[in-house]
Amino acid sequence: MQNAPETSPSLVGEEYEVEVGPVAHGGHCIARTDEGRVLFVRHTLPGEKVVARVTEGDEGSRFLRADAVTIIEASKDRVEAPCPFSGPGRCGGCDWQHAKPGAQRRFKGEVIAEQLQRLAGLTPEDAGWDGTVMPAEGDKLPAGQVPQWRTRVQYAIDEAGHVGLRRHRSHEVEPIEHCMIAAEGVSELGIEERLWEGMETVEAIAASGSGDRQVILTPRPGARLPLVELDKPVSVLRVDERDGGVHRVHGRAFVRERADERTHRVGNGGFWQVHPQAADTLMRAVMQGLLPRKGDMALDLYCGVGLFAGALADRVGDKGAVLGIETSKRAVEDARHNLQHFDRVRIEHGKVEAVLPRTGIDGVDLIVLDPPRAGAGKQTVRHLAGLGARRIAYVACDPAALARDIAYFAESGYKPRTLRAFDLFPMTHHVECVAILEPIEKGR
Repeated sequence: MQNAPETSPSLVGEEYEVEVGPVAHGGHCIARTDEGRVLFVRHTLPGEKVVARVTEGDEGSRFLRADAVTIIEASKDRVEAPCPFSGPGRCGGCDWQHAKPGAQRRFKGEVIAEQLQRLAGLTPEDAGWDGTVMPAEGDKLPAGQVPQWRTRVQYAIDEAGHVGLRRHRSHEVEPIEHCMIAAEGVSELGIEERLWEGMETVEAIAASGSGDRQVILTPRPGARLPLVELDKPVSVLRVDERDGGVHRVHGRAFVRERADERTHRVGNGGFWQVHPQAADTLMRAVMQGLLPRKGDMALDLYCGVGLFAGALADRVGDKGAVLGIETSKRAVEDARHNLQHFDRVRIEHGKVEAVLPRTGIDGVDLIVLDPPRAGAGKQTVRHLAGLGARRIAYVACDPAALARDIAYFAESGYKPRTLRAFDLFPMTHHVECVAILEPIEKGR
C-alpha cells in the first residue's frame, strides 16, 4: 500500500505587510513578501502599502493569492467602494469598485500593453494603439455613481433560496439585496426581493433593444420549478438537469436585441454582448477598420447570431458574399433567421477549425473573428492567414489570447494596423479589444 503524498503546509490566513507593485491580468496587483514570495493581491492598487491575508496557497505554491485587508498607505486612485457587498471575501463580481473610473481604464490599458509586450513582443506603437481604453457612451458619471450596464446577470441561490452572487474563485454565495452594475431592466424585475427555493441559479436578461425580459432557472436536482411572479412581464426558461439544454416554460424562447439598425433574435439565453452599447461600439470599430467594399467576399467566424455578418452583408452588397461559422446550434438557427433577407449570406454550424477547411474556400477579402476567451489558436490562425485577406478584424475579450494570436499571425505574415480598446465591463478587470491586421509588406 502506497503512502499518501505529502502536502505542503497551508498558508491560508497568513498575513504579510507588503508594498504593492503593478497591476496584473485578472483583477489583482503583484506584491512580494520579505522572503520573496509572489502574492497576487485583490482589493488593492499599485503603490499602496497594505496588509495582505492569504486566501489560496501553501508552502510549495509558485505564488499565493491574497486580499488586502488593511490599507496602511492608500493610493490617490482609491475611493470608497460604492457597493456594500464588495470587499475581501465578499462578492467576486467586481474587481475595481475601490478605484476611480479613470484609474480602472488606465489599469486595463497597462494590462493590455504588458500582454502585448510579453506574448507578442509589441509596443503599443507597434500595435497601432494610442494606449487608451475608451469608456462606452454614457458611462462617464459623477463620483460615487456606478454605470448600470449589466443586461445579463446570473444570480446564485443558496440552499435556503436567498439570492446572491458568487464569491471570488468560490462556489459560496454572497447574499445581496441589489447589484449596482445591473441594468435597470434587470433590477426592475425584483429578483432579489423573493425566495427561490430549490433553485441553483436564476439568470435575468433585459434586452437592450426592446422591452423583452427573460428569466432562466436552473433547478437543484429533483426540485420543482416555482411559480414565477415578478414585478414586470417576463418569459421563463429552464435548464434541463439531464442534458443542460434550455427549454421554454412560458413566453418567448428568445429576446430581441437591437444593433446596427437591425433587430436580432437571441434564443435560449444565447450569447449577446452584455453592455447595452457594446454591440454597436464593436460593430462600428470593426467596420471602420475593415472598410468593406462592394463585391467583397468576407468571413465571420464564431459569428454568434450574426451581428458582424449582417453588418458585412449590408456593406458588400448584392455582388459580395458572407460566410458565417458558429458552434452553437441555436445561435446558427437565430443567425439564419436574422439574416434571411440577405441572399448572399450563408451560416454554417460547427467548429471553425473543422468547418472552414471543408468549405474549399482558398481566398477571401475580409475576415472577422470573435473567438471565445481562449482565442483562435495557432492552427486556425495559420489557416486564416493563408486565405490572403486584405484585412482581418480580431475582436477579443481577453488581452492575453489576443496577444498570443497576434504573435501567431506575425509568424504567418500579418501585423496589427490598429488596435482599439473599450471599457465595456466597468468595475471589473475585463476589457474588449478590436485589432485590425493586414499583410506585412514584403521585404520588411
